[in-house]
Amino acid sequence: MTVDPLENPHPLIERVYSYVAYRVGDGVHAEDITSEVFERALRYRKRYDARRGSPISWLIGIARRAIADHFAGEPVHTGDVPEVTVPNVFEEEIASRLELRSAVRQLPARDRELIALRYGADLTATQIARILGLRTNTVEVSLHRALASLRRSLEGAERDLESRSPVHRVL
Repeated sequence: MTVDPLENPHPLIERVYSYVAYRVGDGVHAEDITSEVFERALRYRKRYDARRGSPISWLIGIARRAIADHFAGEPVHTGDVPEVTVPNVFEEEIASRLELRSAVRQLPARDRELIALRYGADLTATQIARILGLRTNTVEVSLHRALASLRRSLEGAERDLESRSPVHRVL
């Protein structure tokens, strides 16, 4: 009996979109790529082999190719995120997200991919290892190092912000 990998698509759509948004930013590009992933999945669903991995692992593999196809030939943007002033109660949350997005963009491509797979697609180290063809221990160590690098980057950005703050200069 053949297993249908798209039997319960709603949670899969959310996880694929989260992964894609981690990689390309949320919005129109993430929506387009996620749609492309599910179009391809529908087209090739009979080729799905449950012995080779879970439906989400299969879809993330498709998503990785769709992202590469979508941005093939486009220059990689790693510039600074523009300063944004939002006068409402969500200002700190938005600023934190922008800082995090900027810090993630500064990471090497492999670290960005690992973080997107772990936190965007909510995959385990074992699932990531299968997708990337690595050992689980290698993924765990690499994720640990990527997160440590991300923490250092965010702490450095926070120190820079404090040194520029007029309140900090008065103190």
